Amino acid sequence: MDQVPGSRRDCGCPDYTRGLGRSRLSRRRLLGSTAAGAGALVGAQLLGDAFLQVAYGGEPGGNVVVVLSLRGGADGLSIVVPRGIDHDHLVSWRPSIAVPESTLLGADPRFGLHPALGDLMPMWEAGRFGAVHAVGLPAPNRSHFDAMEEIEDADPGSSARVGWINRLIGLDASAQPQDAVTLGTTLLPTSMIGPAPALGAYQIGDLTVADVGTSGAVRRASLGSMWAGDQGLLGGGVRLALQATTLLAPLVESADDTVHVSAYPEGPLAEVLANTAALIRADVGTRIVTVDYGDWDMHEGVGQVHDGWMNDHLAHFAASLKAFFADLGTHAGRVTVVTISEFGRRLEENGDGGLDHGYGNAMLLLGAGVAGGQVHGGWPGLAETDLEDGDLAMRQDFRSVLWEVMAHRFPDISGSRAQLFPGFTPDPVGVMA
Repeated sequence: MDQVPGSRRDCGCPDYTRGLGRSRLSRRRLLGSTAAGAGALVGAQLLGDAFLQVAYGGEPGGNVVVVLSLRGGADGLSIVVPRGIDHDHLVSWRPSIAVPESTLLGADPRFGLHPALGDLMPMWEAGRFGAVHAVGLPAPNRSHFDAMEEIEDADPGSSARVGWINRLIGLDASAQPQDAVTLGTTLLPTSMIGPAPALGAYQIGDLTVADVGTSGAVRRASLGSMWAGDQGLLGGGVRLALQATTLLAPLVESADDTVHVSAYPEGPLAEVLANTAALIRADVGTRIVTVDYGDWDMHEGVGQVHDGWMNDHLAHFAASLKAFFADLGTHAGRVTVVTISEFGRRLEENGDGGLDHGYGNAMLLLGAGVAGGQVHGGWPGLAETDLEDGDLAMRQDFRSVLWEVMAHRFPDISGSRAQLFPGFTPDPVGVMA
């Protein structure tokens, strides 16, 4: 059964299917969005689609990390496929949906890539696309919302409502709102929830004050005067909103010309990646961008290697990322993309040709600074005695990968690991060159 990119069938997961698409919002995420208080929420509403909540004092010309969340639990064993004896094990567990070893791409001796990723092979061969396998949480968590929020908090056991990107951004007291941006939605991910401000919008053209626009100088001045003396949370939020949207006004005004949606393949990533590329090219100091690419909850109908849901989803991903790096032009040399998903899938296929929630997974890394052309990390194997309750076991904590990426791309935080990932000591993975 073919899947059109962006379409989905009911996966049967109550915690995932409640509120799909732009309306998707868990109770905890809603509480996090309002954690700064009613004043911050009202201040955010003044921006229309621009939600202000986190920041990280970046400067023009600096590095940018794009965190691409594969929400729904992407199957790492279909994306980065083991070779040899472990491929034999994979076929025994997945007789109808395992990717044939003869079709795998890449020269890594242990693993090959799904053939739908062919558009990204020039980056792989150039050493700018790599992967890490057997990545996961410290312990299995097979609930979509709970696992993703545990990943995005990245602070097990803490009751604080501060995500790991918020903590990273908050290391710099001179942070500006435009330094951390979520595109494709106004709902900030849990990773960005916390005490400092951030921007969230469907597209860069929405980064303006509602009913003021980019040229409403008189209204903007009136708002500034009205809130100039208010020292409360709401007053500070409004002043910050006006400051950020004034800086971003040229970007908003030029959005029709600078957002190259037609350069991307049709599908859910086209608009959001085109807007991300335009934001990065504008060079307004953005350091972190978060983007979602969902619909990975394939309890049925994964499909065959060249046909079906997984193939179509990966082909769209690959073609879109290829277009994204081309669209960045000369700015591509300062941009790194890292993917993350809440969990992998079960090793054994179910009766509907699909895969239920599992544990260990794969992360993909593309762009600047990546030690590419290979799959990193320890590998537990797929023999029955190697599994974690029927799942691929974890050998790399996801925080080890994120720490290497962030410390490499933002060297100024290299001494702040304890603040970014409290209580955690990473193991070396080697994902960055």
